[in-house]
Amino acid sequence: MTGPALAAELEVSVRTVYRDVESLSAAGVPVYADRGPSGGYRLLNGYRTRLTGLTSDEADSLFLAGMPGPAAELGLGGALAAAQLKLTAALPAELRDRVGRVGERFHLDAPGWFRDAEDTAFLADIASALWRDRRIAVRYRRWGNEIVERELDPLGLVLKAGVWYLVARRADPGPGPGEMAHLAGGPVDAPRTYRVSRVLALRVGQERAARPAEFDLAEFWGTRSAQLRAALWRDEATVRLSPRGRALVAVVCGSVEAGAVAETAGAPDEHGWIEATLPIESTQHAESMLLRLGAEVEVLAPVELRAQLATTAHALAARYATP
Repeated sequence: MTGPALAAELEVSVRTVYRDVESLSAAGVPVYADRGPSGGYRLLNGYRTRLTGLTSDEADSLFLAGMPGPAAELGLGGALAAAQLKLTAALPAELRDRVGRVGERFHLDAPGWFRDAEDTAFLADIASALWRDRRIAVRYRRWGNEIVERELDPLGLVLKAGVWYLVARRADPGPGPGEMAHLAGGPVDAPRTYRVSRVLALRVGQERAARPAEFDLAEFWGTRSAQLRAALWRDEATVRLSPRGRALVAVVCGSVEAGAVAETAGAPDEHGWIEATLPIESTQHAESMLLRLGAEVEVLAPVELRAQLATTAHALAARYATP
């Protein structure tokens, strides 16, 4: 077939056909062009892919190809393994070797350091309801250990630092102050975030879940994360850090704190100490965070935080004083 004929059949531009044929050829598919009035693109006679048909579950699992652990948690571990086997079998020998080298050299470990996996007994059932657009009823433990019952229309699942979150709209709108709703307010049926490990009971209904046509999971999560960060880090602390303390911030505090130090650090003094500003949630949060840095940090402000650390330091000195 000619380029224009392919473009008409596939409802794309001729330029797209040219580009796609080049990509196919580069990938090892034996497609070539015959010149002349009766010419066009041809596929080598007898060529067939060796890929056997993927099931729907196997196809769904491919986006988790780099995360076998989360795939298993979603109930797709077996499907992912079967899909990878079929894809590997379909590849030319040189590409199969390349796939093997990638698996030997790269590994993704999503959860944070030294954290036990959360109990997500209902994750696979929630994922199944999400695939099938089914409404769910849950018993949920909110922050503060209050138990509530909700009917939800699931919109998406997010894995963040080893923790699974369900994004859903309430099918029975109410004030729901305990759920992680939009921090700036908004309608009561706006998407909210639920920690999957806090789901105590689940029933998958037959009613179809209502999914807003304009909903974008990645966009929602990005906005929601920014709102949560702004709400959590409501205050600042001015500190002095030794060279070792500055290096330790990223290890014992986190990337947000390390980034703030990098942005606000002043010129080092004659001993290498720098002054910087750290975002903090509260005095209590900042105390526990800064105690991890030991004597490598000095709080300059706020006064309440400095006083609290001094009180704790005196108590520790008294506790560990030699008789």
